[in-house]
Amino acid sequence: MDWSILHTLNNFLYQHDAVEDPLLFYVNISEALFVATLVVVFLFANGARRRAWRRATVAAGLSAGLALAIGKVISELVDRARPFVTDPHGVHLFSGHAADPGFPSDHATGAFAVAMAIWLRNRRWGTVALIAAAVLSVGRVAIGVHYPSDVLAGAALGCAAALVLFIRPLRELVDRLSDLLGGVLERGLRRLRPLRPAQPPSR
Repeated sequence: MDWSILHTLNNFLYQHDAVEDPLLFYVNISEALFVATLVVVFLFANGARRRAWRRATVAAGLSAGLALAIGKVISELVDRARPFVTDPHGVHLFSGHAADPGFPSDHATGAFAVAMAIWLRNRRWGTVALIAAAVLSVGRVAIGVHYPSDVLAGAALGCAAALVLFIRPLRELVDRLSDLLGGVLERGLRRLRPLRPAQPPSR
């Protein structure tokens, strides 16, 4: 099943340039895109009304960090070769990649950890993030760097990490950490704001 799905997606991408170019572009920038989005939201979600957004970004970052750390251990233990290594002549490789172990997929792990953490706190934007994570995961298979089971395992691991950190005692700790970091940021921003020039007296 792994090989069948892999070759179907990989051959489809090889034969359809109109799909290949945007998908490859997205897959290549996805990591930076997810990180940049979290950073931007954290920096600009100022004030009590936007506190939930900042908490979601911190939860997403911590979930991804936890999931990726566990994934690294699993990767070293399983030591599964990537498709383009196992079958270099039968798999089209669309982007240069190291021949390191591929189970579970780091990209799927991190993306689904972020997406699930957001979904648990905001269903609408969390659904958008989950779709983005799913497209990324399919893309990683299509470009020949992962088996479907690699990305499924990463998705399960990422979601599990987000769910663990959403358990109430841990969620409260994450929220307190977010509020602490947000408070430090907001105080720093207030100090950086230039003083308003004194208004001339009205006549």
